[in-house]
Amino acid sequence: MSEFNSHGFEGTDTNRIARHAGFAPQTFYRWFSHKAEIFIAAYKSWEDLERRMLEDLLRGQASAARLVEAIVAHHSEYKIFRRSLRQVSLDNSEVRQARAASRKRQVEAIQHWRKKHRPPMSEASIATALLQMERLADALAEHELEDMALSPVPAERALAKIIESLLES
Repeated sequence: MSEFNSHGFEGTDTNRIARHAGFAPQTFYRWFSHKAEIFIAAYKSWEDLERRMLEDLLRGQASAARLVEAIVAHHSEYKIFRRSLRQVSLDNSEVRQARAASRKRQVEAIQHWRKKHRPPMSEASIATALLQMERLADALAEHELEDMALSPVPAERALAKIIESLLES
């Protein structure tokens, strides 16, 4: 993950990944058939980190504003990785499928949570909200609004409203 987050997908060398992990570069191909495969494994790790963070916050009944802060911070910490994810998924069907599977797991997790706490929502409505959240979080993490000399506050509020729509009935 650190290699992809430091150098992006294109700038990451599998030999450097192997050395960073403490084994010989030729050993890499015993575990992974190609760079996209380890990139997907890193993406799953990123997804797990985000899920655990959000679960902890939800258990503590964090406000939507606190969830926004945490999500944007997580996206900021991994912004080079996230940028690579967006780019690579355009051209690599394996990464695109992994991204779709990740989003599907997120939809299922929200549906499961809502079954316990709130009225159900359709998969399409949840997926739409997640896509909006993801794009806003990435834009906030990359300071896109500030680049346009605009305040990020409306985007933060919009993100909080999307989160509230998922958390409330």
